[in-house]
Amino acid sequence: MNKAELVDAIMAVTNDSKKNTEAHLKAFMDVVSAELAKGGNVQLIGFGTFTTAKRAEKNGINPATKQPMVIPATVVPKFVPGKALKEAVK
Repeated sequence: MNKAELVDAIMAVTNDSKKNTEAHLKAFMDVVSAELAKGGNVQLIGFGTFTTAKRAEKNGINPATKQPMVIPATVVPKFVPGKALKEAVK
């Protein structure tokens, strides 16, 4: 499911306009992104938790040149599903 299909699915459930649904989805994504950028997390009980994880620096190989390289440390977004979501997917 892509973003347009998600908007259509939410519209069908809420009976709201496409414009409002897109605005609400964009606001949700913006708020989650901003909170993760600050180093925080967003916990939705039953659904899951959006958080960040630190990846350590590691050695790798450039696939184009086959030369060794250092992959720098970084912070990446992470989603941990909640119990209710895990059970719904079974």
